[in-house]
Amino acid sequence: MKILFPALAVVLISGLFFGQNSVPADFRKIPEILDNPELLYPFVVPDKKYGYWSVLRNNPDPDKAIIYESQMPDRLTLNDPVPEKGFFQKCLGEDCFTYILACENGRSRYFSDEQQLRNFIGFIDNLPEAILLANTYGYMVDTSNPQGSSYKMEEKQISLYLVRPKNNPQTKEYFLVKINPKTGKLEAKSIR
Repeated sequence: MKILFPALAVVLISGLFFGQNSVPADFRKIPEILDNPELLYPFVVPDKKYGYWSVLRNNPDPDKAIIYESQMPDRLTLNDPVPEKGFFQKCLGEDCFTYILACENGRSRYFSDEQQLRNFIGFIDNLPEAILLANTYGYMVDTSNPQGSSYKMEEKQISLYLVRPKNNPQTKEYFLVKINPKTGKLEAKSIR
């Protein structure tokens, strides 16, 4: 009996300690393909109707600049200059940021920062849009850990377990992110 009590106490304490960081059973794993923001754009359903829209990176080679483009109308020619900044800014120079070019009522319009990308997405229609919205706040999918790659979709809330790099990419902090699909409002709580 004396040996059984300490063993049972260790099991219970470790269960309490490690159980706090587990993902609830009603959450599903985020598919690995959704950990790359560039692969999320085909799933975006913009809030407004655009004749054409494309996601581009600042690269002078037009073939390398295109990340995604919707169906382009036959009679559309766009010769607009590249904006000087964009969202997901990584560096200065070429291939450092992303932006959206949309055609609205025959006129081109840029979306070139994180808030403008959120406005472009508008209502959250699906999981890729929720992840992309979370990316605009610095949260990312970490497929190596369920605490960084799990989700639950509900009518009034989308819940995601995601990661946010700290000072360097090797140090990560895990979060439970909750998004209101109608407003795009995001709340996050650290789970570690």
